Amino acid sequence: MTPRQILERLVGFDTVSSKSNLALIDWVADYLDGYGIEARLTSDASGAKANLFATIGRPDRGGVILSGHTDVVPVEGQEWHSDPFRLSERADRLYGRGAVDMKGFIALALALVPRALERSLATPLHLALSFDEEIGCLGAPVLIRGLPEGVARPRLAIVGEPTDLGVANAQKGCNFLRTRVTGVEAHSSLSDAGVNAISAAAEIIGEIGRAAREARGRARPDSGFDPPFTSFNVGRIEGGNAFNIIPRHCEFLWEFRNLPEEDPAAIEGRIRDFVERELLPKMRERHSQSGVETEMVVAVPPLVPVADCPAQRLARRLTGADRVTTVAFATEAGHFQRAGIPAIVCGPGSIRQAHQPDEFIALEAFAAGEAYLERLLDWASGSA
Repeated sequence: MTPRQILERLVGFDTVSSKSNLALIDWVADYLDGYGIEARLTSDASGAKANLFATIGRPDRGGVILSGHTDVVPVEGQEWHSDPFRLSERADRLYGRGAVDMKGFIALALALVPRALERSLATPLHLALSFDEEIGCLGAPVLIRGLPEGVARPRLAIVGEPTDLGVANAQKGCNFLRTRVTGVEAHSSLSDAGVNAISAAAEIIGEIGRAAREARGRARPDSGFDPPFTSFNVGRIEGGNAFNIIPRHCEFLWEFRNLPEEDPAAIEGRIRDFVERELLPKMRERHSQSGVETEMVVAVPPLVPVADCPAQRLARRLTGADRVTTVAFATEAGHFQRAGIPAIVCGPGSIRQAHQPDEFIALEAFAAGEAYLERLLDWASGSA
C-alpha cells in the first residue's frame, strides 16, 4: 500500500477520543501481521482502547521509536467542506480529521515497513501508537510501562507531531485541574446566612490571575517558547441554581502550561496555599461545612532540553536542521524522557492545521515526511 492509501484507511476510522480506537488498532495489527511482524497491545482499564507496539528488525537490541497517537479531536460544531472521516484531495492538499495530527505520520511509518524488511537493519525501528493523547497523553504511560528492558529497550524516540520537520527539543508541561467549591445555601436576602460558592470560586480564579501575571513577569524571551512564560487558563465554570439562592456549589476547570524549568508542584501549591490560608478560614467562619477540593486531572511532563541529546542529533541529521525549536503543545515526548528514553518532536505538516475544520496536510509536506523517514531507514540500515 502507498502512504496515501494507508492514510485513507486511517482517516476512515472515527477515533475521536470519546470513542474506541480498537478498529484502527486491529487494522494496523493485521497489516503488520501480513509482513510477519507481531504487534503487542496494551489497554486502558475499560478495554475499549489500546496502544500498539511493534518492532521491525532484531528484537534483541535497542532501536528508534516512531511514536504517534491514534485519537483525534471532535468535528462537531465545525464547518467542514468534505466528510472529515473520508480522505479527499483539493488544491494539492489531503483533507480529513487527523490528516496532519497525526495519522499522516503514522501512515508514512507504516508504509516504511515493507522497505525496511528488504534491508538488514543494524538498528531496529519500533512503532508506538497510543490512545487518548488529545485528552492528556493517557495512553503513553501505559505503553511505556510495557516496553522491553535491558539490551532490547529502545534507545531513543521520535514523536512525529507536525512541526514542519523542525526539531523540537523542548515542550511545556501541561497540567489540567478541577476545583470544586462547596458553600451553604440560603435565601439571597440573608447574605450572612450562607456561604456563596461562586464568590469563593471567583476569589480562587482571581488568585490564578495573579499567579499568571507574576509568571508573565518571569518571562524568558530566550526560551524559544511562544509565549515565553508559564501560561494559565480557566476554561469552564458552572454553579448555582437561581438568582435568588446563595449557591452551594461551584466547579471550574483550569490549566497551566509550565516552562520546563518551573516546578508544577510549586505552582499548584501556591494556589492551594491561598485556599488553605486565606479563603477557607473565612468560609468556615460562617459555616464549618464549607470546603474546597482541587484535583489534578492530567499532568503531562515537559520535555526538558538536554545537551548532546542523541535523539536531537539524529533528527538534525535526518532533517538537515541547523537549529532546534520548541513546541508549546503537549506530546508524549516528556513521558519517554522521564522513562530514560531520549526524545524529540519532529514530524511533517504544520500544527496550525491541527484541530481545525478542513484539517489537511499538504502533499508537499507529506512527500517531505516520506523522504525524512527514508533517510531514517538509510541510517538504520547503516547505508547513510
